This record gives sequence, structure tokens and C-alpha cells, in this order.
Amino acid sequence: MFKKVKKWLGIEGVKLELVLPDIAFEEVEAVSGKIRFYSKNEQKVQFIKLAMIEKFSRGRGKEKLVDEYVLGEMEIDKSLEVPAEGMVEIGFTLPFQKVDSPIDEFGDKNFLTSGLTKVAKVIRKVKSEYRIEAEAKVEGTALNPFDKKPIRFH
Repeated sequence: MFKKVKKWLGIEGVKLELVLPDIAFEEVEAVSGKIRFYSKNEQKVQFIKLAMIEKFSRGRGKEKLVDEYVLGEMEIDKSLEVPAEGMVEIGFTLPFQKVDSPIDEFGDKNFLTSGLTKVAKVIRKVKSEYRIEAEAKVEGTALNPFDKKPIRFH
């Protein structure tokens, strides 16, 4: 019985690890990487969800605002058998569409406005952080394995 509960909760089950490059290139509008699966027991992964998310923050103190935007997402609808004490790797290419804020669009008009934009961002403490999240649905478990890793743009 204890073994069934551990399997249902995902304890000693499939572990997921994202393997990503340090930098994504905006011009390509896609990032490639790998997903590694480890498990102490043989289990079956039914599908994998991937998403690139931008965390956009601005302001200071009590006036600080934070929004999150999904820049790209995909689902890998491929069944995988993860052997006991083994590892399985699957490659992916996640397309994304980076969204410019209105202040970025203003800054892109010419070289004079780009300087003003940089100053305005520093004053308003504007910052974007990007991450990729992966979650796998494992047969017979309630809690799905997941991982998230930060990524930078060049």
C-alpha cells in the first residue's frame, strides 16, 4: 500500500530536468534544448508541456507591478518509457514571440529616443526576466514532475 501512495504522489518516480543554452537569440524566435527524465521505478510519461514566460516588473516598493506573459508554448504529445534507474532524453525546439512594451517601441524609432528609453527604464526600475517551464504528465501519478530554468536574450 505504501508503494502505491508513493507512486501516486510521484515520490521515487520520474524526475524532470531541463537542459538549456545560457542565451536565446531573439532573431531566431525559437530556443532548443533537451528534457531529461530519471526514475527509480519504471514509469510512462504521457505528454510534456513547455512554455516560455516573461516576468515584467516595474516600479518600486508598494507601487511595484509585476505581470507575466506567455511568449510561447507547446505540447509534446509523445509517450515515453522511463526505465528503472535509467535516463531518457528528448530534444525540443520551442518557438516564441517576444513582445515589446510601448516604451521599447518608442525607443526603437531612432537613436535619440533609445537613450531616453534607457533612462526612463532605470528611473521606473523596469526589468524583464525570462524562464522556460516544463511539466510532464506521468501515468498513475497525481503530482506531475516539473522544472523551470531562467534564460537570457542576446
